[in-house]
Amino acid sequence: MKVNLTPKPINFKLGEYINKGFELLKKDFGNILIAFLVCFIMSIIPFCGLLAMGNLYKYLQRLNRNQPASPGDIFDFKDFMPYFMLQLIVFGGVLLLYIPLFAVLGISGALSEGNEPNPMVAFFVFPYMFLLIGAIYYFVLKGFYIIPLISLKGIREVKEAWVISKIMTKGNLLSIFLFSVVVSILAQIGIIACGIGIFLTLPFLYTANYFAYEDAIQQIEYDEIIEIGSKNEL
Repeated sequence: MKVNLTPKPINFKLGEYINKGFELLKKDFGNILIAFLVCFIMSIIPFCGLLAMGNLYKYLQRLNRNQPASPGDIFDFKDFMPYFMLQLIVFGGVLLLYIPLFAVLGISGALSEGNEPNPMVAFFVFPYMFLLIGAIYYFVLKGFYIIPLISLKGIREVKEAWVISKIMTKGNLLSIFLFSVVVSILAQIGIIACGIGIFLTLPFLYTANYFAYEDAIQQIEYDEIIEIGSKNEL
């Protein structure tokens, strides 16, 4: 069966993803917690943070579909290169955004008299910092589906995943932002329990995200065999 992707704006179901995330976490909390801890350990390895996250979503997909799944599967380096390239692109992009700020601060330091800072710097730095934060949030939200496209659909080119993700997030940036904020707050409730409890609630961040990713991918999947069958019925 050949399945293609037909990118389109996603019908984002914020509440549904949160509810399903809680349900999956309650259903198999022990295994998900172990998988999360394995993901945490793997993230310590340089350049493996995003890879570990992607593998955790693969694990959650198999778990949700009642397929054989082991937390040890997270130590899978098959998708290392796409994530390595993604991290290099992110690092280069952030560095590029900071270059004007570093340049202005350097020039200001050279022109300032004694220990007094140049007051003109504030007129550039503060507006630029707002623009910088806005740009980072924009690219993070537009690239919301890059990780599942790589891990769950096997897309190897970062550029292709970025283009598809841009289409999928069209008109949904506010919903995705609110979803990310709500899920992050709920996932960090464990901080109240002396900080240790965060390891009990943080896995929810991944289960909720998984359902957001899974539903979005299902919305853009195009099954040629099903389509042919539908036409034959007509």
